[in-house]
Amino acid sequence: MKDTTHGKVFLIGAGPGDPDLLTVKALRLLQGADVVVFDRLVSPEIMALIPEGTRLINVGKAAGNHTLPQDGINALLTQLAVQGQRVVRLKGGDPLIFGRGSEEAAELAAAGVPFEYVPGITSAQGAAASTGVPLTHRGLATGVRYVTGHRARDARLDLDWNSLADPDTTLVVYMGGANIAEIAFELMRRKLPASTPVMAVSAATTPREARIVSTLGAVAADVATAHPEAPVLFIIGRVVSLCDVLQPAKAMNYA
Repeated sequence: MKDTTHGKVFLIGAGPGDPDLLTVKALRLLQGADVVVFDRLVSPEIMALIPEGTRLINVGKAAGNHTLPQDGINALLTQLAVQGQRVVRLKGGDPLIFGRGSEEAAELAAAGVPFEYVPGITSAQGAAASTGVPLTHRGLATGVRYVTGHRARDARLDLDWNSLADPDTTLVVYMGGANIAEIAFELMRRKLPASTPVMAVSAATTPREARIVSTLGAVAADVATAHPEAPVLFIIGRVVSLCDVLQPAKAMNYA
């Protein structure tokens, strides 16, 4: 067993999927880890950066199918660190934006295990940069809200619909594919126009990226027809009207 004084957990955001968007610090820690505990949303391109021989533990979750429940993940991280392991807990996006990083940190802190956060580019930022849809834009959106479109154990959504139905705010819905019909209905019921532009994006910044440009009134039907790969991120607001105007050029490979 290793010296337990050296055990530590790094709660790392892998970003939206493009390995070029991984932070330098995250890459350095990945390449020096004893064990990497990873989610299913970490792209294969980023997983390929982990050195051969590093122990990999998949704890990915999908709707109705959890490889390991959250309590089990918390216990696993603690156990590995107490054994003296240098542990990377690798999450898609950012660990502190719908990533349960703080829940895991609370368990580690209670067990006296040292930990550190390493931020990642969250999916909303990655999708905005990749599609050319800004999250704020003068004259179109004075603010942005991030909400989750999925609750644990399929619990009912209890969002503040009145405040979210603001035409001057960009609304970003994470993991909203299964509930987009309800989300659209509730927003329209609060007088957000059915003509409000919406973009649905999956696998943003990766070669598998898929986009659906629609409206609030039609997005549920469009998503049901297209069957995009989950999870799907939704950008709702007037900024989506800029998707054709501000289309970025393809990234150049300088390698």
